[in-house]
Amino acid sequence: MLPGSTPGATADAALVLDADLSALNTFGLHARAARLLRVRSVDALRAAIGAPGWSDTPRLVLGGGSNLVLGGDYAGTVLRVEIPGRRLLRTEAEAWIVEAGAGEDWHDFVRWTLAQGWPGLENLSLIPGTVGAAPIQNIGAYGLELVERFDSLDAVELDSGELRSFDAAACAFGYRDSVFKRNPGKWLVAAVRFRLPRPWRAVTRYADVARELEACGLAQPSALEVSDAVIAIRRRKLPDPAVLGNAGSFFKNPVVDAARCARLLAAYPALPHYPQADGREKLAAGWLIEQAGWKGRDLGPVGCYERQALVLVNRGGARGADVRRIARAIADDVEARFGVRLEPEPVFV
Repeated sequence: MLPGSTPGATADAALVLDADLSALNTFGLHARAARLLRVRSVDALRAAIGAPGWSDTPRLVLGGGSNLVLGGDYAGTVLRVEIPGRRLLRTEAEAWIVEAGAGEDWHDFVRWTLAQGWPGLENLSLIPGTVGAAPIQNIGAYGLELVERFDSLDAVELDSGELRSFDAAACAFGYRDSVFKRNPGKWLVAAVRFRLPRPWRAVTRYADVARELEACGLAQPSALEVSDAVIAIRRRKLPDPAVLGNAGSFFKNPVVDAARCARLLAAYPALPHYPQADGREKLAAGWLIEQAGWKGRDLGPVGCYERQALVLVNRGGARGADVRRIARAIADDVEARFGVRLEPEPVFV
């Protein structure tokens, strides 16, 4: 049974008309929705799908709002996913299988798994958003991607109400991508299951993590110590959305073929680059943006954060058009200088 789903229970949902979305997106962009439906169970969602008029309006699935740029008011129905629950499903010889409801706060869930003695997600600590949003974006940070710890998920098809289980292959994960991201409004992720490795080994290949642990004198860190190190790094580099509106890393690190990378390195020897399994190279988008002169620079009410060039921030009163304007300007400048086009990570609505 899915977390938050109780057979025979009354619908666990609340509908708000003409809802203010400003506090429901971490960028703090001003926008309203014609209808906001807060969903805390699969039963409640299915009841809404069966209601008259459901298929006549557009739908936007909203978790923590941390990977979203709202372009303006939304004329359809915003589905706020608040399905709770977290539990150990089973213990296998090589893994713990842990499940969480899609509405659980991601960072709280990560720390809870560590407190239970089930390590594996520590490198993804302090990423804003919900559990349900994590596979949609295939979140990743500090040497680890969600797909490496993924088992399966349950999602509801929003046209029919069908509940379906997806394994990793069905999710079609890519770099900050999945079948759900490519088909917005089609599915609502209800619960996610993770395969946490036994025995556990610390993932410390990312340079910042290795340096942080070394500075703390931790040659053989525990999972909790890796999590603490990641939290310390993120807090130094990234602004708190509650203080300064942002959507985290705004641009994907571009991936280019080896020949293109070699040409760039000949001209820019300091360019950070990371070999990929398919022979291509991943470039550091933050370095490209900084070299193009955007770090710490504002364009209207949106700026490029002074501590981390990958982050765009709301200096106050910004709207979606302001974010789009500076994102396009940065991408244009980077492409003119390096011949590489940056792609945004957040979804524009």
